[in-house]
Amino acid sequence: MPNSLPRWEHFDHQSDIGVRGLGRSRDEAFAQAAQALTAVVTDPACVLACESVRVSCQAADDEMLLVEWLNAIIFQMATRGMIFGRFAVACQGMHLDGEMAGERIDRDRHQPAVEVKAATMSCLRVVCDATGVWTAECVVDV
Repeated sequence: MPNSLPRWEHFDHQSDIGVRGLGRSRDEAFAQAAQALTAVVTDPACVLACESVRVSCQAADDEMLLVEWLNAIIFQMATRGMIFGRFAVACQGMHLDGEMAGERIDRDRHQPAVEVKAATMSCLRVVCDATGVWTAECVVDV
């Protein structure tokens, strides 16, 4: 599996959607979880990196840091009317500095499937397995 990293996935969860990021580091897994978040709304490959937005967040543990990060992205999507397709994450302890690149949402081109309301604590997990693969996942409310 390490050869197929980094990557993102979705997983089923009742009426909501699970997002999962996998990577060789916590930063990479968080960036991939953000890609999975975008993929809930539209195909990330069709999002142009026209404008960058920086966010910072902090939390008491890795799991809550993931929720804070995803909710910061959701907030930026909602308030700026944007969709993001590229993400960079740098964590120092429980502080995250993130940069996302994207563009104003174009309903005809992006064809948004749903609106993501929030990252939740359902199925919330951030772990590093014995092979060094990091997984960052939670359910997002749509």
